[in-house]
Amino acid sequence: MPTAPRPPRPAAPQPEVPRWVPWLPAILLVLDLIAEAVVPQAVAAGFLLTALPVVAAFSYGPVLTAVTTVGSLALQLLLALRMEHISEQHHVWVYITTLVSGVMGTALSWQRTRQNRNLIQARTVAETLQRTVLRPVPERTGGLRLSGLYRPAQADVLVGGDLYEVCDTRFGARVLLGDVRGKGLGAVRTVADVLGAFRAAAYDTPGLVELADQLDRAVLRAAADRGDDELFVTAVLLQYRPGSDCVEIVNRGHTRPLLLGGGGISPVSCADELPLGLGHLGPADERSKAIAVALPPGHTVLLYTDGVSEARDTTGAFYPLAPRLAALGSTAPDRVVSFLAQDVHRYAGLLADDLAVLALTPDAP
Repeated sequence: MPTAPRPPRPAAPQPEVPRWVPWLPAILLVLDLIAEAVVPQAVAAGFLLTALPVVAAFSYGPVLTAVTTVGSLALQLLLALRMEHISEQHHVWVYITTLVSGVMGTALSWQRTRQNRNLIQARTVAETLQRTVLRPVPERTGGLRLSGLYRPAQADVLVGGDLYEVCDTRFGARVLLGDVRGKGLGAVRTVADVLGAFRAAAYDTPGLVELADQLDRAVLRAAADRGDDELFVTAVLLQYRPGSDCVEIVNRGHTRPLLLGGGGISPVSCADELPLGLGHLGPADERSKAIAVALPPGHTVLLYTDGVSEARDTTGAFYPLAPRLAALGSTAPDRVVSFLAQDVHRYAGLLADDLAVLALTPDAP
């Protein structure tokens, strides 16, 4: 099945600099010229230019900073020559101070430029690795139309503790969406482990329950390697065979999916299962089963993490997901996800947790 092309990776963002900072050298120069015009007899008029190279170093490269130094010295000499003070001792010391300031400013600018270049390179590598962990959601795969949204709570990262993946296998389209306990780099590492295990097993494991069991063991191994007995991942797995009128769902301690369509919105009834990594704590003689959920054309299954359902407004009220979607009046996956991308942000302002959403519906024949 054709899938949406992967969007080009954007360039790493440049370190942010306030807009007014590049204007500081010009402002300082104007102030000096105004002082020279207002009080022409004041010998201190050109003294303001002493700081100009250092100020320029915060905004411009070493070459331009060196040019600024030469320009400052030239302007000081002209101002002093105009007042016939060019060889006076205090002016000579001003020239020397400006030269030293220029050398220091040029060195500072070189070091700042070098650090920025290293920072951009590090960000580029980090973005590449993070985009390898979480791949773009295809628009169509395995007889499904899909749309997805991923928004970490931290604005400066691309991957948080939520995860998703879509695979088109010989058993049908298989979808995983989950939430790792914890935050930070440890959670990102677990995300990578679970997604790696899912991608390796989804193509060769016949049953959806067996696939969930493999992920459970993968999380258990990760917990043992890190010495973290409380590591677990809530997850929901879904499987759809092209042309079928239903989907199979296995829920491992995750928020229940929503079924949109038929004039209403209802949660999918799923058995209460332990999260991935904690399956060994349940009864050994009770084996879970996949739940078959009818999915006729025009109906959409919505998978989401608690970053949506637990988003709060300024009064502490939780985001009313079902009523908001009911007011939308559309079950198209792209419309649903686009609406949530804006509405949750307006409702909650700042997210308290990572947010992941997947909406899927049978593709039109």
